[in-house]
Amino acid sequence: MTDILWSPPLDGGSRLERFMQGLGRPFADYDELWAWSVEQPGDFWRAVWLEFDLPCDGDPATALSDASMPGAAWFPDVRLNYAEAMLRLPGRADDDVVVVAASQSRDDVRLTAAELRDQVARARIGLLRAGVEPGDRVAAYAPNIPETLVLMLAAASLGAVFSSCAPEFGTQSVVDRWQQIEPTVLLAVDGYRYGSKGVDRRAEVEAISGSLASVRTVVWLPYLDPSAPAPDGAITWAELTAETGPLEFVRLPFAAPLYVLFSSGTTGLPKPIVHGHGGITIEHVKSLGLHHDLGPEDRFFWFSTTGWMMWNLLVSGLAVGSTIVLFDGNPAAPDLAMLWRLAERLEVTYFGTSAPYLLQCRKEGLVPREVADLSRLRGVGSTGAPLPAEGFRWVYEAVSPTVQLGSISGGTDVCSGFVGAAPTVPVYAGEISCRMLGCAVEAYGDERRPVVGSLGELVITQPMPSMPVGFWGDADGSRYRTAYFEDIPGVWRHGDWITITERGSCVITGRSDATLNRGGVRLGTAEFYTVVEALPEVVDSLVVHLEDDEGGAGQLLLFVTLRPGLDLDEALYQRIALALRTQLSPRHVPDLIRQVAALPRTLSGKKLEVPVKKILQGASIDDAAAKGALVDPDSLDAFIGIRDALQSSG
Repeated sequence: MTDILWSPPLDGGSRLERFMQGLGRPFADYDELWAWSVEQPGDFWRAVWLEFDLPCDGDPATALSDASMPGAAWFPDVRLNYAEAMLRLPGRADDDVVVVAASQSRDDVRLTAAELRDQVARARIGLLRAGVEPGDRVAAYAPNIPETLVLMLAAASLGAVFSSCAPEFGTQSVVDRWQQIEPTVLLAVDGYRYGSKGVDRRAEVEAISGSLASVRTVVWLPYLDPSAPAPDGAITWAELTAETGPLEFVRLPFAAPLYVLFSSGTTGLPKPIVHGHGGITIEHVKSLGLHHDLGPEDRFFWFSTTGWMMWNLLVSGLAVGSTIVLFDGNPAAPDLAMLWRLAERLEVTYFGTSAPYLLQCRKEGLVPREVADLSRLRGVGSTGAPLPAEGFRWVYEAVSPTVQLGSISGGTDVCSGFVGAAPTVPVYAGEISCRMLGCAVEAYGDERRPVVGSLGELVITQPMPSMPVGFWGDADGSRYRTAYFEDIPGVWRHGDWITITERGSCVITGRSDATLNRGGVRLGTAEFYTVVEALPEVVDSLVVHLEDDEGGAGQLLLFVTLRPGLDLDEALYQRIALALRTQLSPRHVPDLIRQVAALPRTLSGKKLEVPVKKILQGASIDDAAAKGALVDPDSLDAFIGIRDALQSSG
């Protein structure tokens, strides 16, 4: 039996329990509620709407008028605005602090409910003066700071469409994204501080704005250097927000575009994923209010940049009345304990981060409860990669024995999670607690039928409100269909391997397009990385399998980056092999282990097994991946030499 690390009190204190009780029918447990939510999606989502009393014109009685995938039609008789739902701030008084922003570039910023509304009203007036109309695109090359949030809400209030890129994105990465959507307004910072290092981005801003012919107004935010002069023709943030006025909202159809998020763009131009006002609003209140149990008493933090969908989810904490905690800077400066000390200082009650950050804290022997008072913390969230059982246990040993750990998986595609945690479901070591309400997640086996207890392809068999409205510029919907529905018509194929256990929990073992197949047995990449990266010498790792065209075993290749000054000698090679053999199986022992200086990761931190595999199979770097999508554009170069060496030795 897998360890139970946390058991729900089931004392009626969570909003999810109250929601269940108000549905007018008995549910024995969470599994029954989940089954109802996916079998009767119209009834479920209408109940969510009523639970959160979302502001709208019209009647939400009809929740799902067409359940086609793609093409589902939600709440056809209502009009709403995301920004209005956010700025209602339920349970909060005008003088309550609702935004707390810490930064390594400047002092903390705190905004009360009244101040946030006033800032949005001012930015809204400024956008109107700049000629912004419904449907225009407003872009922010800016970090996780209040100004970015204010601009997003102001744009949404008008019916304009928002998009953000974090300022660490290089010029080409930004241009590849925004040339597709043609923004008319660009907010840009002069730079930022990452730890103690100042990073000047003025040249990048000039290059980006010069490459976007659609931009009519550049809004300059001197963030790194408050005295940095604005570029010629730009207006400052202070000028944009100089004039106050009424805070008004254009209520729009449910599927009206709210913002455009982008895929990582590793194999071509990033996909411009359009999310709608209605889908994001109702999915986020469900996720944050029912699954995370957030409300007006909470301070909600998730470490994220504005280039990752977790920023969009974080700021939606306003919709359930929570105070949102923003942070901009290096999470490991001056050391890994910094974020935990920040949680103490800012009285965080829910601390969200990435699985790699938690695992790095564990690897370095950090005990957060010894360096910070985390007594206010009741929840820890983990996403971005699978969190192994060791990571779960570390949270309960080193952070707090009483927090609920929510390991979550979903994606930019739905700007939320498919699978995660719930206040009424136990936490098992190494397992994602449950399929989230309204998410018809299944594991499809080889027969394309649901399987339980064995590895399958993660699919969604019923529509979700926050599935994309579409891709920008994809008039006939063909790119959208190809991305998710081509393999199994009418079913969303997400691209992950998942096991759904008999108790309803889930284990995700990596991308299905990065599958390792040894002797007919599928091996997930996540378990490799857990074992290899637990070794103190190893900083990062990546594994690929090269199939044999003649039906042989093929080659399993492991690449590692090591701590500075270390080399992959025979002793370390054998230690890695032994760890994989003893902790996993002989099938997991690579045919070759090679040290490289850097491994390719996307700007959002995802490992890139598939482009490496393509290069090793003969593709050019340009055909395998878009260099602008990588943290280190040169990290793929070494694999050309490795390919040549393999071919000459073979």
